[in-house]
Amino acid sequence: MSGPVGIVILIHTAFDRAEQVIRHWVAGGCPVVVHVDAKVRPQTYDRFVHGLSDLTGSVLFCKRHRCEWGTWGIVAASQAGAEMMLERFPGVQHVYLASGSCLPLRPVRELVDYLAERPGVDFIESATTADVPWVAGGLAEERFVLRFPFSWKRQRFLFDRWVEIQRRFGLHREIPEGLTPHMGSQWWCLTRETMTRILKDPARARYDAYFRLVWIPDESYFQTLARLYARNIESRSLTLSKFDFQGKPHIFYDDHLQPLRRSDCFVARKIWPHADRLYEAFLDPSEQAMKGAEPNPGKIDRIFAKAVERRTRGRPGLYMQSRLPNEGWENGFTSAPYSVFEGFSDLFEDFEPWLARTTGARVHGHLFATHGVEFEGRQDSFAGALSASAAIRDYNSRRFLTSLIWMTRGERQCFQFGPFDQQIITWDLAKDPNAQISVISGAWAVPLFLSGGDFAELRTEAARLQKIESEHLKALRSPYAKARIRIWTMAEFIESPLEALQTVIEEFPGSTPRRVTETPRMVDLTGFGQFLQNLKNEGMHPYLMGDFHAGGAPRRDEPPRRKRYLVR
Repeated sequence: MSGPVGIVILIHTAFDRAEQVIRHWVAGGCPVVVHVDAKVRPQTYDRFVHGLSDLTGSVLFCKRHRCEWGTWGIVAASQAGAEMMLERFPGVQHVYLASGSCLPLRPVRELVDYLAERPGVDFIESATTADVPWVAGGLAEERFVLRFPFSWKRQRFLFDRWVEIQRRFGLHREIPEGLTPHMGSQWWCLTRETMTRILKDPARARYDAYFRLVWIPDESYFQTLARLYARNIESRSLTLSKFDFQGKPHIFYDDHLQPLRRSDCFVARKIWPHADRLYEAFLDPSEQAMKGAEPNPGKIDRIFAKAVERRTRGRPGLYMQSRLPNEGWENGFTSAPYSVFEGFSDLFEDFEPWLARTTGARVHGHLFATHGVEFEGRQDSFAGALSASAAIRDYNSRRFLTSLIWMTRGERQCFQFGPFDQQIITWDLAKDPNAQISVISGAWAVPLFLSGGDFAELRTEAARLQKIESEHLKALRSPYAKARIRIWTMAEFIESPLEALQTVIEEFPGSTPRRVTETPRMVDLTGFGQFLQNLKNEGMHPYLMGDFHAGGAPRRDEPPRRKRYLVR
């Protein structure tokens, strides 16, 4: 049997699936030459050969080579298979290289007709290193000028040290004259003429000796030599193969059935050997319909682009044992918007319930208080079994916050924060675009004022808290801050509290513009100005509150009184 298209298959595992595919190729009129990795045990090899013994005239087995990723063995195996194909099947006009994990997606007859209409065209992805953005793992140019005698997988230490030595001492070698290194997919389809010229080239021994020490030569040997001899190259592969961000091939499973059909490609790689549904669908002649369409892998690029993005960036704000990115590598620190209020609960007696009624959000107390976590209603635990224990929270404060926001997606979370709290989360809040931070600076002085404690101790505590809040405000005003931040001094805020509260409410996403008709109850600040003056008199300058007069209570906004009408 000698059809116009010959298939060279490289196999090292999943022999039952390989046998299915080989029989499919033969049934479509294609002779097959099989290369089995020399690492495969003799018993397995003999059993595989015996299983195909009924196809002796159509299936041949070539000389075996030890194949390992990144080494010369894969090229030697391809050469051996192609040589036998050209020698034993004179009617073959195109040689198609495939692997045991490749699966035909369209009727074999369509591939034969497609190539018959393009008798002098070589289908091989071939581009210079300067023109390919998909080289993963580095060594784009160096793979051609350094020597790589060691296995990257089995001898990684020697591989890396030898590369370092060559770089350090400039041990570069010359590229054979006349060759311009090209790279591309190792799965190609070359014409008989081009393949014969490559294999019969008088300089082949010199080229082979050079490429033996090139890294991953199966991606450059035929791709480079085809440029010397091919009359008409289409720089693309007829085999659909997708790679992840590390350069590893995507594996197709049963749930990829529809995307593979939409691709209109002739062959796909790499198929999971247990994807029964794929093998049944694509190897069943009754299921295959002639399309006549041009292969278009771009139809499914969007799916794989999304897969790569999910793999590399993950979901915003999600952390778990299988995904714990380094700082700065996260796809967003938290998963949803949330609000932080600083100083409001110090200035208003019932701020938390008022905010919950007004916005419908979940309003917590001080989640990072030193004595413990103040969940809404002062619960002992909250969503996702988050504990109110300060010790558990402080074991990893960042994950406490991200877990809280992740577990409550769809519900706006609000919490209080201030200089009394643990400050380890300061920079995370400042740099988080999901955070909306409203600050009344200096409001921490109100609890001190109302406490009526020993003034010397209050002065010391005021100095400590002011220093903490000053550092916190520096972070919020830093050019690195990405949160939505609004800061009032306490004097500015109480001068017009209604306007400030209205601004806070309107900044809630999705809130409809409405006037604040009910306000929280502000604490009695009579004598607060004198309290600040006393701190100044004792040598402590409370500058974060703004300017307060020593006498009298600060003026508050009051709703306008209704006019009185005389009813006759």
